[in-house]
Formats: sequence, structure tokens, C-alpha cells
Amino acid sequence: MSTSEALHERQIVDPYRLGRAHALAPGHGGGRDYATGHGEGGPASKYVIVGYGFWIFLLSDIVMFSAFFAAHAVLATATAGGPSGRDLFDPRSIALETACLLVSSFTCGLSAVATGARSQLWTQTFLAITGALGLAFLVLEARDFATLVLQGAGPDRSAFLSSLFAVVGCHGLHVSAGLLWLGTMMAQIFVKGFRPNILRRMLCFNLFWHVLDVIWVALFTIVYLIGEGR
Repeated sequence: MSTSEALHERQIVDPYRLGRAHALAPGHGGGRDYATGHGEGGPASKYVIVGYGFWIFLLSDIVMFSAFFAAHAVLATATAGGPSGRDLFDPRSIALETACLLVSSFTCGLSAVATGARSQLWTQTFLAITGALGLAFLVLEARDFATLVLQGAGPDRSAFLSSLFAVVGCHGLHVSAGLLWLGTMMAQIFVKGFRPNILRRMLCFNLFWHVLDVIWVALFTIVYLIGEGR
């Protein structure tokens, strides 16, 4: 990390301090012309700005999934005389998928702690465990989809199954993208270490993965738990 990058990450901005002192001087508004905030005030670090911007992106993703959930709730009884969720869902498989994803969220959090400690070994270890759990989740989900299709319960069978494949499949695509991102981060950390730009990307990845788990909890409740009771 260069000296200038380190100073920026710690919000040590000498020109700002000079400007603040200038604003506090007599004849300059009594200190009301400068940016205020926590501590020294002034502009946030790039790390904070990137995290905030990525949260906005994630909120747009949550809005999209909310639309999927609403559509599924409307179409949940539109089975066209075909099988319903009670007939199709395997509670043990779904529980195992949920466990894999929730544990992966825990190990992903541990990777963030290891990153904060600048531990190459533990960061890579926890990221690898996170990836293995995410891959296990996808394999189980793909097996469930294949079983449904072989039973004649594909997405073209009814509106209910169309919405089921759409919402669960969309989440699965996000997990697949997250695994590709995870592999990229492992390679970048191994080659480049804990540079400021790598730390910002790790922050965004961690946010993305945790939000996927939150979405899965909502999906598990709306699609599987409620669907099992119909």
C-alpha cells in the first residue's frame, strides 16, 4: 500500500484540515461553511463510499426478488390440476440446502474477520469453505429441479411451477455469480494481497453473499414453508 493510499483510507486529508481551520477563522461564517459529520467530518473514505453505493445496488436486487415473491404468492394455487407444493417438495433436501447456505454466510463473515486481520491463510481457508458450501447448495438445487422435470412437473406444467422455477432459479443464478466472484477474489488476494482496492471488493462480495442468504430465508418461508402447508 502506498503512503498516499494509506492516508486516504484513514481519512487523513491535510487540505481538508486546512480548509476547516480557514472556515473557523473570523469572517468565514463562524465555522458553518465546512462539512460536518462524525469526528473530523468532511468526505467519507472511498471504502465507505463504495460500500454505500453497493448497498444501493443490492436494494434494487431486493426489489426485483420482491416482485418474484409477489407473483409466486398470486400463482401458488394456479396448479391447473397438477401437483402442488405439498406433493412435490422434499423437506429434507430443502433443509439441507438451507443449512449449507446459512453456514456459508457464517464462514463468509469469518473470512471478513480474517481479512481485517490481514491473514492470507485464514482468509483463503474461509473463502474456500464458503465456496464449497455454496457449490453444495447449487448441486442440491439442481438435483431437485431435475427430479421435478423427470416427474413431469417442469416449468411448463402450470403457472405455479413456472413461478417456482423462476424465483428459485433466479436465486440460483445469483449464487452461481457469487461463486465466480468468490473464486476471483481468492485469486486476487493470493496474487495482490490486501491492497485497498482488494479490500473494497471484498466488502462488496461479503455484502452480496449475506444478502443472498437473507433472500433465501424469505424464499424458504414464502415458497417452501407456506407452499408445504397448501
